[in-house]
Amino acid sequence: MNQHVRTDTMKQWTLKDVGRANLGLVSAAVPTPAEHEILVKVAAVSLNYRDLLLIEDGLGFAAKADPFVPASDAAGVVIAAGTAVTRFKPGERVISTFIPGWIDGPGFGTAREPNYRTLGGAMQGVLSEYIVLDQDWAVKAPEGLDDIEASTLPCAGLTAWTALVERGRLHAGQTVVVQGTGGVALFGLQIAAAHGADVIVVSGDDDKLERAKALGARHGINRKKEDWVEAIYRLTGDRGADHILEIVGGAHLGRALQAAAVFGRVSLIGVLEGFEISGHFAPLALKHLTVEGIQVGHRKSLEDFVRAIDQTGFKPVVDAEYAFADLPAALDHLARGPFGKIVMKMPR
Repeated sequence: MNQHVRTDTMKQWTLKDVGRANLGLVSAAVPTPAEHEILVKVAAVSLNYRDLLLIEDGLGFAAKADPFVPASDAAGVVIAAGTAVTRFKPGERVISTFIPGWIDGPGFGTAREPNYRTLGGAMQGVLSEYIVLDQDWAVKAPEGLDDIEASTLPCAGLTAWTALVERGRLHAGQTVVVQGTGGVALFGLQIAAAHGADVIVVSGDDDKLERAKALGARHGINRKKEDWVEAIYRLTGDRGADHILEIVGGAHLGRALQAAAVFGRVSLIGVLEGFEISGHFAPLALKHLTVEGIQVGHRKSLEDFVRAIDQTGFKPVVDAEYAFADLPAALDHLARGPFGKIVMKMPR
């Protein structure tokens, strides 16, 4: 095993039980990589809304590991590699994959038990100074992004890429609607604009809408000031949207079905208004709509996204960076609704 000099102990955030009060910053032994694993010194961890839900609600996962380490999206440098590792070597920068083992093609699991074995979910997360990953669970980081930026890709970035490019086959001239200005939404905006699409952003904040326009949105709709579906009809001459990133969930799906164009596509991503979704059958059938749930994406798609980033100079939007010890403040910011991503910066 190739091994750089390192300390024997590290700090990590753990969750003893459901609820933010049960978070603790503790000391632990630095793990040793097995023959197919890499040891990564973590430089940055990007937070997702899912992390907040899991910490506060458990989502059926948090109580299964003691102690449980939250979060799924990390960027760092390989400092040691097991004897059978061939994909990476010490000194290389990497990012984690959200769904370990999903390399390419259809997802795995069964009809009764679909797969949701993710980092920071059914599996231990990455809010640690050091982590071990199977070599198949990591991807080389983009050369053009720093660690803070690179850490935002595994979940939010890949979700938008999968919905619009991998699955959606987005092309120039199409109309894309993104809801809100969080991580997935702004990735969707930037990806769509880079492909030559007309992007409409729906938000309840005029300032955030102006900032979204600066990123490439053609139009902004303040949902608090006008009916956003009617506004989309007006802006598209009643044609509707070819792609909608449905990030709200709940009964909001029904509104997305109304806003979609004939043969349009609605990607179900978020659960801000709950896990139970509803919508009227008529627009779904009469407009021949495709409605698809998006569970982030596989490793090959992430590798494609990384190549696209390096070829285009794409830069993720990071709203704020927090010191590793300031996780509670970062979660508060996440709950308020950031403009882009919240990232934890690890100690050097």
